Amino acid sequence: MPELPEVQTTVSDLNKKIIGRKITGAWFDWRKLIKSPLKEFEKDIKNRKILRIKRRAKNILIYLSDDYILLVHQKMTGHLLVGKWKIEGKKVIPVEPENVVSDPQNRFIHLILFLDNGKMLGLSDLRKFAKVILGKRDRIENLEDLKNLGPDALAVEYENFKKIIQRVRGKIKQVLMDQKIIAGIGNIYSDEMLWLAKIHPFRPANKLSEKEIKALYLAMKNVLEKAIRLRGTSVSDYRDILGKEGNYGNVRYVYQKEGEKCPRGNGIIKRIKMGGRSAHFCPVCQKL
Repeated sequence: MPELPEVQTTVSDLNKKIIGRKITGAWFDWRKLIKSPLKEFEKDIKNRKILRIKRRAKNILIYLSDDYILLVHQKMTGHLLVGKWKIEGKKVIPVEPENVVSDPQNRFIHLILFLDNGKMLGLSDLRKFAKVILGKRDRIENLEDLKNLGPDALAVEYENFKKIIQRVRGKIKQVLMDQKIIAGIGNIYSDEMLWLAKIHPFRPANKLSEKEIKALYLAMKNVLEKAIRLRGTSVSDYRDILGKEGNYGNVRYVYQKEGEKCPRGNGIIKRIKMGGRSAHFCPVCQKL
């Protein structure tokens, strides 16, 4: 799933590419993708001007003229692309840019917004879990999905972070991934920051010492900011808006590196199950 760095990369790029453009129409082939009445969606999206684009945790908020917002949550395998496509029957054929055309991960287009400059904004989603909602600003900004989010992982200050961790029960990796507690972190970056802070993923959050909480806070900022600079992680489906892979996967510490040597040289990376997810860690560096 695209996490904070991937979503931030997408938002930053979209702000450079499509601000000021008018949406002239929409095409989609997956009814469940649109969480609004379809006739209203097609009518209300047309002729809206794109004013600005923001990130809220893992949500993309596209602010449109006449006080509308288009919310996009990319879920497990979704990513937004700016390019051109041909629609031939049930086939959607990429025309440009070259990265979109050549990479198979960019071929699962289920939504296209046509722009007034001839470009298109497409949503590729292999597993069809993504979510798109269009509505007036007051409705969208007050959706439970947004109102119930915890403080943003990139913006939260240390004292607030410390209070949150000290009062929450549960394994620290699960706490970090709970969007109602801290927003924006998922499976990839929770593994990375816990390794950097030398904390075992099964440690109870409220049992961490103040020194460990400080180390985790600094690791969180370090990892997320580094991943943004490197334009996200593409070990799976994620691509940027031009269809290119992110570069953080080339420098990751432990995520999906089971059986490899710990970057500190102290042990072999292990993978353990945690609910329906996996945690990657070094049993020597990160003792339980």
